[in-house]
Amino acid sequence: MMADLVHIQTKDHTPMKNRPRTLRFAAVATVVMAAAPLAGAAGFSLASPTIKPGSTLTEAQVFNGFGCTGKNVSPALKWSGAPSGTKSFALTVYDPDAPTGSGWWHWVVYNIPASATELAEGAGTADGKGLPAGSQQGRTDFGAPGFGGACPPPGDKPHRYIFTVYALKTDKLDIPEGGTAALVGYMINANKLGSASFTAKYGRKKQ
Repeated sequence: MMADLVHIQTKDHTPMKNRPRTLRFAAVATVVMAAAPLAGAAGFSLASPTIKPGSTLTEAQVFNGFGCTGKNVSPALKWSGAPSGTKSFALTVYDPDAPTGSGWWHWVVYNIPASATELAEGAGTADGKGLPAGSQQGRTDFGAPGFGGACPPPGDKPHRYIFTVYALKTDKLDIPEGGTAALVGYMINANKLGSASFTAKYGRKKQ
């Protein structure tokens, strides 16, 4: 990286190697600060005691409705190794294979306190009583807050369900009541220090 810095140019197109020493150090500091969040997130990981990465979701995580008859229970989730400077967490469950043109948001949780390291099984009820104090849930593509389980169209190849926890540099996302998952996603990405995820799958036989 240091070798590349000598080729950085200022707005007047003067090569950085010909600029004053103090300006060269300022450029180095800027690059290092920009890279720091990525380095700090290297050990960030997410796991579930009930779902193994790449495994098939069980009836417990399947939606109850839309032709599906699951228990609609959110799985237990645990994370560790959050980047330095994390002030809160957010969590999403997303199906990129849903035939909507924009995927399907199954769960959106934000303003999870920085002291939290897990979500208990069943925490994703609509009232959010099982979530860490201060946490809020966004409206999913089922039209309501809370965990909405898997329910792909029958006959589709198994869909992917991506569970992701985000470490954020702010202690609160100001989301208006009824804010969409896309809006929450925008705010998450604007404040993200790092993320960790795993993917599970689920499919339904053609009826």
